[in-house]
Amino acid sequence: MEANESQELQEHAEDGAHESSMRPVAFTMSVLAVLVAVTTVLGHRTHTEAVLSQNKATDQWNFYQAHKIRDNDTELTSDLLGIVSVTNPAAAASLSKSYADHRSKWAQELKQEQDQAEALEAQVGRAEAKADRFDLAEALLEIGLVITSVTLLTHARGYWYLGIAFALGGIASALSVLLLK
Repeated sequence: MEANESQELQEHAEDGAHESSMRPVAFTMSVLAVLVAVTTVLGHRTHTEAVLSQNKATDQWNFYQAHKIRDNDTELTSDLLGIVSVTNPAAAASLSKSYADHRSKWAQELKQEQDQAEALEAQVGRAEAKADRFDLAEALLEIGLVITSVTLLTHARGYWYLGIAFALGGIASALSVLLLK
């Protein structure tokens, strides 16, 4: 065996040993890539949930406002009936009573509609808070993935550990969504 061939075999053996020492890093990168994908999907779904909840809240406020306008118009009509002279006072009194009954009923409905709209707005706030946590988790996991990949280029394990630290922060951020109510 020539000296050249011996040197090539030795370099190949060293490369193989070096490659096997980088397997945990490559595996970590694969796991981080999957976690980034999952977190991204969860974040997008949570953002969609927030938008849909906001639409429901807006619809509920519009419904409330329409009833509020109807109540105001009825009040104005009732007030007008009280100050103008009418040819049929009994009919005017009957209308005024009917309007008062409607307004009494609507007052309860308006409160319920307002409560529903406020509950939907609270739901929007919760969904946005969850989405923010998923966004932070995604960013930290991506940073962890990139820093971990530097380990393959530099063969310095410090980058792997730093990448893992960022990834753990991302995982903690994603799991903190479970603590939100």
